[in-house]
Amino acid sequence: MMSRDISIGGLARETGCKVQTIRYYEEIGLLPPPPRTAGNQRVYDLRHAQRLSFIRHSRELGFSLDAIREMLTMSDLPDQPCETVDRIAKNHLGEVVEKIAQLTSLRNELERMIKQCKGGRIGECRIIEVLADHSHAHCLTNHRA
Repeated sequence: MMSRDISIGGLARETGCKVQTIRYYEEIGLLPPPPRTAGNQRVYDLRHAQRLSFIRHSRELGFSLDAIREMLTMSDLPDQPCETVDRIAKNHLGEVVEKIAQLTSLRNELERMIKQCKGGRIGECRIIEVLADHSHAHCLTNHRA
């Protein structure tokens, strides 16, 4: 990781994050504004790179920006109990488990539709028939619109 002050382009290269994303994270307060040179160029240091890495890793794990903001606030208070961070992670895990269940149901429904299709003519296509059924009577999910 970087050992000296660098520009926003350098930070982007070092972290694999786009310049626009870095500016956005600054704008919404996830990254503290860096000091600027006399020519008004941003100058980043190791703390910025570490915080940006935290944000990127959290995003890769699917945490919302609000959850990341809350965890970053807590990380700035190292002597506090980690109950809040535990709660955020547990809530996110619950959302992930629910999403996996939805995706599993989706996979099962698609496999069932494909298996039922005999490869004949469109007028007899089971996939088209199921997708056109607005009652969702063939769906495996509980989400009937």
